[in-house]
Formats: sequence, C-alpha cells, structure tokens
Amino acid sequence: MATSPPVAGALRVRGLSCRFGGVQAVSGIDLDVAGGERRAILGPNGAGKTTLFNLLSGEVYPTAGHVEVFGQDVTLTPARKRIKLGLTRTYQTSRLFPRLSVAENIYLAVVGAEGGQLRPLRLHRDDEFEARARQIASRVGLNDRLEVVVASLSHGEQRQLEVALALGGKPKIMMLDEPAAGLSPAERGSLTDLLVSLDPAVTLLVVEHDMDVALRVAQRVTVMHEGRVVADGTPAEIRGNQLVHDLYLGRAYQPPSPSGRGQGGGRSVTD
Repeated sequence: MATSPPVAGALRVRGLSCRFGGVQAVSGIDLDVAGGERRAILGPNGAGKTTLFNLLSGEVYPTAGHVEVFGQDVTLTPARKRIKLGLTRTYQTSRLFPRLSVAENIYLAVVGAEGGQLRPLRLHRDDEFEARARQIASRVGLNDRLEVVVASLSHGEQRQLEVALALGGKPKIMMLDEPAAGLSPAERGSLTDLLVSLDPAVTLLVVEHDMDVALRVAQRVTVMHEGRVVADGTPAEIRGNQLVHDLYLGRAYQPPSPSGRGQGGGRSVTD
C-alpha cells in the first residue's frame, strides 16, 4: 500500500474547556499531536475522553480555549468543514446503516466525504466511488463481506466497518472512540492488528478504555481524569506510572494544591 508523506503539526490544542451546566466536562486541556503520530487517550469512565473528541471534531464547541488543525484555527468551525480538512472519526455507539450492505455503507461514506449526493442517474464518478469503497473494504479485511447486510455482521466486523467509514473521507487525522468496546479477546486482537497496519502518514487518535489495545497501538499516551490531563508519556512510561494504575483500580486521586504540596504530577495518590 502506498503511503503519503507525514504532515508536521497535525493538531494543536490550548486551554480547551467545556462546561455543561454545572458540570465541568473538560478543563484546560493542552495537546500537541504531530503528523503521522499514534496517540491514545486513556482514562476511566467519566474522564472526559469522548467530550474531548467531540470538541476536536466540532460536534461540541468549547467554553474556552482553541483547536488548530494543520495550523488552521477550527475552534468554531462546524464538523462537516473539519471533515474537508481531513479529520474523520468513529463513535462509541454505531452509526452504521444496518439494512444496507457493507459495500453500500462504505460507498455512502465516500460520497459524503466528497460532498456528493445520491442521484437517480449514474455518473462516471460513481464508478470511482464504488472502486474506492471496494479498496477500503479490502484494507479493513471486509473484502469478502461486501454484499452482506450490516445487521448480519458480527460485532467485531461492525467495528471494522466503522474504521472503513472513517477511511472513506481520505483522512489526514482519524479519531476512533472506543473501537474495541464490546469485542472478544480475539476480535480485539484483529482490530489492533488493523489499526497498527494503517497508513503511517495518517495521524491516529484513539480513545480507549482497554489499556492493552491502546498501549500496543500508540506511540504516545495522554491520560485523563475528571476532565484534566494527569499523565502523558510513552507507552512504557504509562505502563510504569503508579497514578495511572491507581486510577484504573479505582483508588482516589487528589489533584495538586495551589501551593504545590498536594498529590498529583503523576507520582502520588491516596489509597
């Protein structure tokens, strides 16, 4: 498979915050992701990971801070326009068309990403779109399932298809929200192999609750808790981080005090 040259400075986030009524879902997030980087966003349930993804994709606007994609400020840019910049994503809950086939789902993703629409008469571009859909299906291991109705696919195959839909937009940045959720160990292994094999020029952000999947895919890991970043480092550093282990085991975490004498910094926790 031919690869594209990597792009420097794919994503830059400064002071990103989001409040829903009295709930501070995300607070003061700073993030720099290089072109072609594989970044995992980890954290326990309720850490703010999906809200962060919604802010990055433009489905929710922040109450403070800003987001840049390839040097362009997109803080108030609608989601559909961010897709045109090469930013695509998947969701925790399926957004597939269950009554359509695998091929039809991917075809619609390709057409939508190109700004096209369904027509009663076929055009030459429709043949191109169908060819691209078949190529994408092959890349995610669904080339022998093209005519299968999505409702008949296994849960793991549906996750593969969701990755295919994200690829339909010719992504430069692809964001996957809990892609391994609900998968069996064998399915998680297959999905992880798929993510590892993606074009290295595509910047990949993965929100994942399964630490084993995330740490195998990622080159760098950001850990969130209660809307804040509490740890950042390589997979090896995160594996050895006591705070991260305690958060996943359910022990309490107390953020640092203004005087700097509290707990935090990725080193100490309260049992």
